[in-house]
Amino acid sequence: MWMRQFSDLDVNLRHTCEQGDRLQGYGWLMHDGLTFGVQEIRDNDFILTTEFVKRMGGDHGGDWTWRITAKQHSSAPQAPVISLMFYAAADTQGSLEAHVEERNRLASITGFSEELGNFKITFRKPVTGELSSAKYASYNYLQTVSPGLEKLTDIVKHSLNHRFVYNLPSGEKRHYIAVDTYKPPHHQNQQKPADTRKESDFVVHQVTIQTPFQIEVLFESGSFHDRPNQLVGSIMTQELEKRKAEFDAKFERTFGLASKGFSQAHIKFAKAALSNMLGGMGYFYGQSVVQSVYNEYPLLYPEGALFTAVPSRSFFPRGFLWDEGFHQLLLSKWDPQVTREAIAHWIDLMNMEGWIPREQILGDEARSKVPSEFVVQRNENANPPTLFLALQELIEQLSANPDEAAFQPTLPFLRRLFPRLKTWFEWYNTTQTGPLPNSYRWRGRDKDTNLFLNPKTLTSGLDDYPRASHPSADERHVDLHCWMALSSGIMASVARLLGEPYHDYELSHQVLSDNNLLNELHWSEQLRAFSDFGNHTQAVSLQQEKVYVPPGQPRHQFPVARLVRSVRRAPKLQYVNALGYVSLFPFLLHILQPDSPKLEHIFRDMRDSNKLWTPYGLRSLSKADPLYLKRNTEHDAPYWRGPIWINVNYLAVRALHHYSNTEGPYQEKAAALYEELRTNIINNVYRQYVETGYIWEQYNDSTGRGQGSHPFTGWSALTVLMMAEQY
Repeated sequence: MWMRQFSDLDVNLRHTCEQGDRLQGYGWLMHDGLTFGVQEIRDNDFILTTEFVKRMGGDHGGDWTWRITAKQHSSAPQAPVISLMFYAAADTQGSLEAHVEERNRLASITGFSEELGNFKITFRKPVTGELSSAKYASYNYLQTVSPGLEKLTDIVKHSLNHRFVYNLPSGEKRHYIAVDTYKPPHHQNQQKPADTRKESDFVVHQVTIQTPFQIEVLFESGSFHDRPNQLVGSIMTQELEKRKAEFDAKFERTFGLASKGFSQAHIKFAKAALSNMLGGMGYFYGQSVVQSVYNEYPLLYPEGALFTAVPSRSFFPRGFLWDEGFHQLLLSKWDPQVTREAIAHWIDLMNMEGWIPREQILGDEARSKVPSEFVVQRNENANPPTLFLALQELIEQLSANPDEAAFQPTLPFLRRLFPRLKTWFEWYNTTQTGPLPNSYRWRGRDKDTNLFLNPKTLTSGLDDYPRASHPSADERHVDLHCWMALSSGIMASVARLLGEPYHDYELSHQVLSDNNLLNELHWSEQLRAFSDFGNHTQAVSLQQEKVYVPPGQPRHQFPVARLVRSVRRAPKLQYVNALGYVSLFPFLLHILQPDSPKLEHIFRDMRDSNKLWTPYGLRSLSKADPLYLKRNTEHDAPYWRGPIWINVNYLAVRALHHYSNTEGPYQEKAAALYEELRTNIINNVYRQYVETGYIWEQYNDSTGRGQGSHPFTGWSALTVLMMAEQY
């Protein structure tokens, strides 16, 4: 945690990544996923660089050192005084003991936990350019207990006191804010039940000092007996330089961006995108809350662990099923072992039916970040099975380099995975079937049609993308059909590789990829595009509800008028003529034959700037669609109704690459579109990163500006694969 002293704001404590902190930028610039990382945090008038190096040894993973360097921005009028707070919390296991020197300087913490054994954390004194000015540092500490990791910020805030005096180098004395003693806030008539969780040790070391300075924190593992030296000072610097050089070399070996002629600035951006995804990986432990058809009320599932990347450190710091398949497409190129472990964790969260909750909210810390209406997961609801894309990548790596050590564990991994993979595929193939043979329908659409312009389909991953206006069992969804065609094909190749029976999967794949079947189920002659089918009308709009107020009665005693849906023409069974991402799926997942005349229509719609084309990437919904950029309720801004999303644009670039390298009448057209679309996306994501300091969740289809949550180095980081032309 850190805060600026003597600022106009009373307390501007920064801790967990929050959108509202309004930082000019933060994120990992380098991170190899294993041994080191370099992160830059740009606050308003200073920059914090945090670097760590790990050194293997002993029986519990070894040592690490964390170094923080603070420098003022060149534009800052005077050198800011800041406080850094290093904290350690034993999350219900093990114990921590504080060792205080010179009255109030926490010099070290010793501790024990089941997973780490005995350890010691040492806080070294800060140094600056001129060693002498370190004498202006002031120290404070807090030793208390905490019921859960999500409470740490509040505990620190409630322990802050203004009574301490800081001696500035100029000789001036000023009061500053620091941790003191923790007094739980006193609630009058406490409504909330007392927290029954086990309390664990929580220790904070605060150092307050004027910039510039550097501090090192050292973690030493008790079982590391033959340590050659302490990982501090110049030894730490040497180790860091060595790791950075190795990272740079591996990055170029893996992605070859320099050899493709990208500038140093572009390469630095790509390294940051990859590093932020690696540095954002987390280990979560806890229980999902699940509503099943068999139970009246939601139940807690058994405790489980999840090692996963996350879409966004600030806004979505937890695992999402369909995001993770995209994340692992990038990470598998960097380190297939990370991908194998993440996929194994995800597949381990499957229940006996073969269902995996699409949003993983495991543990109190994760739950504290989720609005209550999204906590309960429903076991009939799916999410696109994108993990198959990552499995396909692992299989291709192995087939291309069977003798390379990094890929060899893939075969035994697939063998262990296969029984669950079969169950997972079977779950989709039975629970998500549509009304006609070989058709599919997403379950879990929003039930309350009265309040939504178009009831959402969160399960498809494309939330508010327009589907049939009146959800019914008659629906057929073209994107799900294509996901199933893809998955059955990859199931066949896994089974074949393992010498398991594969004919059923191959047959499913042939049937679902049959372009005639696809046309029959999903081709709308009227729109000349692939479409969902269902009970639908386009004549819908949101109108102010009429609230009757009897004459002479005060208006404020009656309910507030809401926006409700007005249906002007009754729905009927028909194609849902929305043109956008869903219409592209037969192309995106390479289901269309290279000589399919439908490709011509798709390319024409894609390249039309009145429909999907923009200078920044493909928009999610045609500009000509009646629901383009329309709000779904008075509170829900359009999400997949126009903005540019990088994951689907990545699939589009990948598909154009595929069709431009496959014999067929549209090969040249695909090649031209490929060059243009790829360049547009890379340039815009890069430009927005330079201008705003972030990679974003989505991009505005008329200005290209980044919008939504940030930093979003989940699937938006697929820009790196487009730069590398690795699909």
